Amino acid sequence: MFSLSENLAIDGAAAVLFYFAVYSYLGWLLENSYNLIVNHKFFKANFLFGPFKPMYGIAPVLLIFFISSETHWGVVLLLCFIIPTMVEYWSGVVLQKFFGQRYWDYSHTPLQFQGHICLPFSACWLVLSWVCLKWIHPQLVDMYRAVAPFWGWGAYAMVLYFMADVFFTIKKHITRQLVKEVPDIP
Repeated sequence: MFSLSENLAIDGAAAVLFYFAVYSYLGWLLENSYNLIVNHKFFKANFLFGPFKPMYGIAPVLLIFFISSETHWGVVLLLCFIIPTMVEYWSGVVLQKFFGQRYWDYSHTPLQFQGHICLPFSACWLVLSWVCLKWIHPQLVDMYRAVAPFWGWGAYAMVLYFMADVFFTIKKHITRQLVKEVPDIP
C-alpha cells in the first residue's frame, strides 16, 4: 500500500478547478525557473498568455483521481511515470498539429519519441509526481479547505479567465497562421 493521506480525495468540480489552477501556475513557475537555470532567462514562451501551463494542472488532477491511499506503491510509481508522460506527449502532439508550434523538442535527447517525450524527463515527472502526491497535494487540500467558503466566486472568475485566455490565445495563433499564408504583394 502507498502511504498517502486521505487528503487525496477530490471534493467536486470546484476543488478540481482549484487544484488545476494552482498546479498550472506552479508548473509555469517550475518551467520558467528551469529555463532560468539552463538558458539564464526566466521567461519562456508559453502557449497561453497568462502564467499557467495546463499540462502541469492536468497531470496532477489525473493522478489524484486514479490514486487512493489504498493504491499499491508500485502502481503509484507506474502512474506517476505514465500519466505525466502521456499528458506531455498529447500536449505536444496537439500543439504541433493544431497550432504549428513546438514548445519543447526532445529529438536530440536519448530515448525520445517523436521529440515530444523522452525517458530522462519522464523520470523527472515520476519524481515530481511522487513529491506532489506525498507532500504538496496534502498541503493544497488543507489550503483548499481553508478557502472553500470563498472559492465559489473565485472559481467563476477562474473559469472566465481561462476561457478568455484560451479564446485570445487561439485568436493569436489563427491570426499568426493567416499572416503567414498571405502572399507578399510586390
